[in-house]
Amino acid sequence: MRKILLIIISSVILPIVMTAAKPSLSKPDLEAIKRATTDENDSVYYYPRLLAKFMSTDTTMTPEQFQYFYYGTYFQEDYDPYRGPVNPDELKELERIYSTPDRKRSELQRIERYAIASIEDNPVNLRQLTNRIFVFEQKGKLNEAKIWQYKLNRLLLVIASSGSGAKPEDAWIVVYPQDEYDFLNMSNHTAIDHKFISDDSARAYDYIAVKPKTEDAPKGYYFDISEVLKQYYAKHPGEVQSMD
Repeated sequence: MRKILLIIISSVILPIVMTAAKPSLSKPDLEAIKRATTDENDSVYYYPRLLAKFMSTDTTMTPEQFQYFYYGTYFQEDYDPYRGPVNPDELKELERIYSTPDRKRSELQRIERYAIASIEDNPVNLRQLTNRIFVFEQKGKLNEAKIWQYKLNRLLLVIASSGSGAKPEDAWIVVYPQDEYDFLNMSNHTAIDHKFISDDSARAYDYIAVKPKTEDAPKGYYFDISEVLKQYYAKHPGEVQSMD
């Protein structure tokens, strides 16, 4: 299983409870989301407008707007589900700082700069949104921390509302594979193994085994990555041919 980088969990991060009440969302209609987020005449769901609201201090986005924003990422020109991190060398250096309990102010500033650069590159980067919230909290900027915590929680609820994760036909849907691990981590689950699954209907899934919390607790969860692969191969057709 690929290495999972440590992430900072701030005291203001609220775990997503799988059985908790969810907003009035359901499995996303990706075709409808594609049409709405790429139509600049749609004043509510056009992706650049949603992006501007998300990146600002605006807190008026509806659950549906968060859903269209998150899944609308699929249909943006620069979307690449397996894109590398911003400045990999800097990230490697930050790994030590992430796992250090007491951080200097200069180290917090490095974490913040990297988080901002990562979010500008990928606005739905759950891991770096978490790190940015952490820095706001450590600096005593609690209003800013609450605003971004609100945005992060709504993105997590969008994923939670896409299914239950209990079986393939009810799998959670994510935009980036790393979101699988971050979503489970923020839900107080520890991932221990990974398996790729495909079926006769051309659907594809990641099954993430977790450390069971109790004897009767689920031993793993399913994530539907069909759209992830569809978009990836559409932009990298040579890789499809190499598989034939």
